[in-house]
Amino acid sequence: MQTLLNRMKQKTKLLSTGCLLLSTLFFIAGCNDNPAAVSKSIIPAYDKDVLNSIIVNADSLRTFPFVEQRVSLIKAALKNPLPVMLCQDSLNSHQLLAQLIALSDTGFTKYVFTNDHLPLRNEVFGIYPARQSDIVTVKDPVTLSNLYRVEMYNYGLNLSSFAIVDVKQQQVLLYSHQPESQPDIPVVLKNLAVQIAAASPEVQQSLGFKPGEKDALMASTKTALNRSRCERSHHLCVAPTFIKNDKALWVIVDLTDQRLVGLRWTNVGNTGPAAALTEKKLQDDKITSCFCELEQVLKKNEWSMKYMLTSSDGLRISDVSFNNKPVLRSAKLVDWHVNYSGTDGFGYSDAVGCPYFSQAAVIAWETPKVAELKDDKNNVIGFVLEQVFRSEGWPTPCNYNYQQRYEFYNDGRFRVTCASNGRGCGNNGTYRPVFRIAFAEQHSNFSNWDGKEWKTWEQEKWQEQNSLSNYTKEGYMYKLASLDGGYYMEPGNGQFGDGGKGDFSFVYVTKHETGRDEGENDLSTIGPCCNTDYHQGPEKFIEPQPENINNSSLVVWYVAQLKNDDRKGSEYCWSESVLENGVYTTKIYPCFCGPMFVPFK
Repeated sequence: MQTLLNRMKQKTKLLSTGCLLLSTLFFIAGCNDNPAAVSKSIIPAYDKDVLNSIIVNADSLRTFPFVEQRVSLIKAALKNPLPVMLCQDSLNSHQLLAQLIALSDTGFTKYVFTNDHLPLRNEVFGIYPARQSDIVTVKDPVTLSNLYRVEMYNYGLNLSSFAIVDVKQQQVLLYSHQPESQPDIPVVLKNLAVQIAAASPEVQQSLGFKPGEKDALMASTKTALNRSRCERSHHLCVAPTFIKNDKALWVIVDLTDQRLVGLRWTNVGNTGPAAALTEKKLQDDKITSCFCELEQVLKKNEWSMKYMLTSSDGLRISDVSFNNKPVLRSAKLVDWHVNYSGTDGFGYSDAVGCPYFSQAAVIAWETPKVAELKDDKNNVIGFVLEQVFRSEGWPTPCNYNYQQRYEFYNDGRFRVTCASNGRGCGNNGTYRPVFRIAFAEQHSNFSNWDGKEWKTWEQEKWQEQNSLSNYTKEGYMYKLASLDGGYYMEPGNGQFGDGGKGDFSFVYVTKHETGRDEGENDLSTIGPCCNTDYHQGPEKFIEPQPENINNSSLVVWYVAQLKNDDRKGSEYCWSESVLENGVYTTKIYPCFCGPMFVPFK
């Protein structure tokens, strides 16, 4: 049998214009042999109508020719032996080969059919060079330059599939499936959403003019709108946003049904121009080559660790130890969920990460910084590792600025923290950053203070920090303990002197198991933007059957809830441009959050 590489060379002429929908590509050996059935746990309430909803609904959307063209491609793909739309971005030969290898792996394509062998609509969203943070669970030696990450979305199940492909060895090294998650969308879908938004009469009537496609902001950032199909049917939705005076019009586009599903206005206030982009491309090149493609080693004040920028999980630290004792396996910032309405439920799911070959909506703006950590008497008590992520147009409306910060103290304490510096797309937003903190200790127990004693958690679960929460006199709410000590966990209550007003957090504890990836490698956006309860993403690794966590290797997920404020004297999670000495300068009002971990023996 010819190798995949030879087959790809035979099809070079067919593929020269990019990833095309060609049924001949799917007669790869093994692609259609015994297609795996869809797991009941993935779709507990599967409705067969979801398969045809895109076709039925799209047939009534003949208003725009570009939608008709898209529907034709979808229909053609569903008739293929493997019903997958290939990536429509312009790809090089290695990316094309990686796509073919991934689609020939029955583990990666496990969910492209139902139990009844009906085709589910799938699309390859992107093929990217793999990074070290993508292959944390790969133990065998590999050459990173040969590896690519293939991302596929299942519209019928709202499920993401990922594969790490070695194009030299022509094999899939690992694959994973994440229910209720969505990879970041490719350029072709971003452009489709903008086209639908700009061409819709409802949008033109609301704005009072016909917007240009170039006027759309945040077009590729995932969103939701409660009580629409985005929320009810778990559709893939984005929100191209247009600014008019001191307001922003959110145009919520359903990319599963390819139609407009809602319009919402938010107040963004007045602001000056964005900061100048001085030699930004050179800065991006340095960030990518030095911190996205390579792990850096940091040794300072008895602390030792590695760190690097990820595709979409922010600044990741790993192999953290203090006084030569392992402390953390890893820690990272998985998502920013931003909700702009407590009633309508619409907003963004942001990812932060590298400027190139990245799924991040808000990118690393400068290189990571290491600085001294001082107390209120100017004494050096540790150091900080910090990263800034920014939208290019910040601080103008619908642009974001996030800080991620790790604090390491000379006495062994450490704090995992972050902040939003505004301005965002509204003055009524709630920000929910999602941290994943994996401890190095293999045999730990987790407990919470109930007001009188420590109550050990027997199984994986979650708990909310609210006005009824109990704390020790020191302010501790949780404890992670092993035979020779452990850490008290102190959530934010406005006590850390960084402007934070309280975290109101959700805390989840899950079990780490070798051979099962629950977020150790890079994650796509794992939760919806706009849920106000504990459904922020980490619960996926707990429900429906929590595992026993006694004497186990544990992962703590921490999701703070930060309400922004633009009122004079009360600004929080906010920024504004002020005119000083004839020029605009940006003033920020950060909302820092995150827990402190205090060691004990």
